[in-house]
Amino acid sequence: MTNEKNSLRRPKFGALLKSDPCIPTINTHDETDAFLHRKSDAFSSTPPASPWTFVASPSAGDASPSPYSMSPWSQSSPYYSKSPWIRSSPLVPLDSSPDGLMGSLVREQGHVYSLAAAGRLLYTGSDSKNIWVWKDLKEYSGFKSNSGFVKAIVIAGDKIFTGHQDGKIRIWKFSPKNYRKPYRRVGSLPRTRDFIKSSLNPKNYVEVRRRRNVPWIKHFDAVSSMSLDEDQRLLYTGSWDKTVKVWRISDSKCLESIDAHDDAVNSVAAGFDGLLFTGSADGTVKVWRRELLGRTPTHVLVQILLKQEHAVTALAVNAGAGAVYCGSSDGLLNFWEREKRWLRHRGVLRGHKMAVLCVAAAGNLVFSGSADRSICVWRREAGGDHACLSVLAGHSGPIKCLAVEEDDNDDDDDDSWMVYSGSLDKSVKVWRVSEHARRD
Repeated sequence: MTNEKNSLRRPKFGALLKSDPCIPTINTHDETDAFLHRKSDAFSSTPPASPWTFVASPSAGDASPSPYSMSPWSQSSPYYSKSPWIRSSPLVPLDSSPDGLMGSLVREQGHVYSLAAAGRLLYTGSDSKNIWVWKDLKEYSGFKSNSGFVKAIVIAGDKIFTGHQDGKIRIWKFSPKNYRKPYRRVGSLPRTRDFIKSSLNPKNYVEVRRRRNVPWIKHFDAVSSMSLDEDQRLLYTGSWDKTVKVWRISDSKCLESIDAHDDAVNSVAAGFDGLLFTGSADGTVKVWRRELLGRTPTHVLVQILLKQEHAVTALAVNAGAGAVYCGSSDGLLNFWEREKRWLRHRGVLRGHKMAVLCVAAAGNLVFSGSADRSICVWRREAGGDHACLSVLAGHSGPIKCLAVEEDDNDDDDDDSWMVYSGSLDKSVKVWRVSEHARRD
């Protein structure tokens, strides 16, 4: 191994603390691609024109085995030699499905790492570098980046931001009038001219590893998480390079780079009261507030919510309740609630046997996806207590990402939600969950 590759080694145990505990962490991007070539059939043949299909959930009395009952990494699986289309019975109409699993978006091209839902559109990102777009659970469009597999997606109006394994952030624009190619790439973060300008000034360089300096304006490792502050029109990006960068949406300018943690930043979440929450592989959750110092707004550390040995892997915010939820590699879900100027720890939710990899909050519900292949649905009761409504099971691989949106087909006004879960079993499952569902 060359000296350059040796210089990219992470601290001891660092690989185990990243937000991808189920996939071996490899020190160089070239080696990561090599791993994907060995373990994913995405590169075994030319992909078909339409690699996805929606598979309706079978009825409760259907005892036929799930096509996901085999390990997604088992090369002996017959699904590696068959067409990626998996056909089933006619689709169940959305407005007639009960709460629970409605169906799956299936493909055999890569593990699903990121999801984003807006209106009737669902965006899915994977290690195939493709971003597929779904409209009413039917394939609508897609676009491809050459920037490594897609670890995060954020939607801001007609713009879509994608964060990638190689540290790049791409900007795409949606133009519905162009029905043949509604998505086109319009830029990247940072802008090329800003990066060149920053590179010319030696004062803009920061040391990231021994004998390696880079401009502060750009992430030099994987972009693990992104979050949008709609009120201030700011985009926050967290990276394995231990920093959080702040971008202005209007002109794509990098306003600030926060040296946030001592290890990889696994999650960022814009919160209530102008607060920013960050979680890291160093086991901490930190709270930041944007304050005016001199003439320049700067993020200042105001509170450390958690400090533990286990890696923090996911964060979610319930702005209405003033609550923040933190998932970690020990399988626990800690949560805090606003109390005057501070946040107070309110408890721990125990429902998983393995690491929590993703968390989402909507209404009075909290969803936690885990490496144990299940999704726990928690409901916040009056007074701040939480009850486990149900456990959603159906994936055959670790659940890596979640997206939630209101159920437009809800005629009963019972606060139902559409939940999308992406997994390393190469599928996205679609669920309907009501806040008023009875506990089992």
